[in-house]
Amino acid sequence: MYFKDVVGQRHIKQRLVRSVQAGFIPHAQLLYGNEGVGLLPLALAYARYLNCTDRGQDDACGVCSSCVKYNKYAHPDLHFVFPIVKLKKNTDRGKDTVCDDYINQWREFLLTHTYFNLPAWLEFIGADNAQGMIYTAESDEIIKKLNLKTYEAEYKVMIIWLPEKMHVDCANKLLKILEEPYDKTIFLLVSENPENVIGTIQSRAQNLHIPPIETEDLSEVLSKQYDWSPDVLASVVHLANGSYTKAMEVIDSSADRELFLDLFITIMRNCWTRDVKNMKNRAEYFASLGRERQKMFLSYAQRMIRENFVYDVDIQDINYLNNDEAAFSSKFTPYVNERNVMEMMNELELAEKQIEQNVNPRMIFFDLSMKIAVLLKK
Repeated sequence: MYFKDVVGQRHIKQRLVRSVQAGFIPHAQLLYGNEGVGLLPLALAYARYLNCTDRGQDDACGVCSSCVKYNKYAHPDLHFVFPIVKLKKNTDRGKDTVCDDYINQWREFLLTHTYFNLPAWLEFIGADNAQGMIYTAESDEIIKKLNLKTYEAEYKVMIIWLPEKMHVDCANKLLKILEEPYDKTIFLLVSENPENVIGTIQSRAQNLHIPPIETEDLSEVLSKQYDWSPDVLASVVHLANGSYTKAMEVIDSSADRELFLDLFITIMRNCWTRDVKNMKNRAEYFASLGRERQKMFLSYAQRMIRENFVYDVDIQDINYLNNDEAAFSSKFTPYVNERNVMEMMNELELAEKQIEQNVNPRMIFFDLSMKIAVLLKK
């Protein structure tokens, strides 16, 4: 990954390049922003530029020994930490599962995916319904690796993707090394939910917000990849809301969006009519979706509630409904108002968190339906 491969983000790229050229290189940086804005690509490009032995004005050279190794993410002074799931073979032998158990898969994944999210990575490693996590044992691996001298580069770089998924004991064990880092050691923490990163880690890192991708930049890269009419391109870019991964989801997951819309409509109708029998039936169906798709639906439902709340404002720039969603919302929007919108959003968010905590999805969904039934009458 080079800076030239990162979609948009000109000002951020210039800032990172200038900091290296000026010799101002913080030992720990927290790059945070929404999914799909280029957090990990920026971290990878920055790490490459740091250790390139023939840096250009705007990017790494691509031909030096360091860049050649970065091409395969196999540089001996580049280390990764990322959410994983426990391997049964390790558990059976009483051995902890750490990121190095997945490092070959991780490198393979990075070589074929530039912009991605956690569900895509977990699907790649066959995690099924398991929740990706950075386990406590990883802290010892991090300290052990960084305690060694650099092999051949100027800097040892530790990229931690999604530190919000780090077990609290693991995070606490890293505080000392973040406060008193080893010489020439750089931490790059890449977070999509910085509010879930413990405060003591945030305070020990320089925080850098990565904004949504500019509309012009996203339009430019998509127009090179797809032969679309201007209207279709504008619609996709608008729905993506500054996220490259969301743009890909809009393109690739039209079937899921249709499924989620149909499920959302059915649920809201059942809740409005207080049809308990069908609420139970939908709860059974919801449980069959699998944990990641359950979370995806609940996230979709939150978006739909938000969109219905602002629908009457009739300002296109703040509304992100496709034609089918808008057709339903034209009738549903009166039932989402200032008296119930926040409570509905809170209940959907709570349900999503409970799914992550492995609570029974049937219970979650049926309870959610009963609460929504009451709130719709407000």
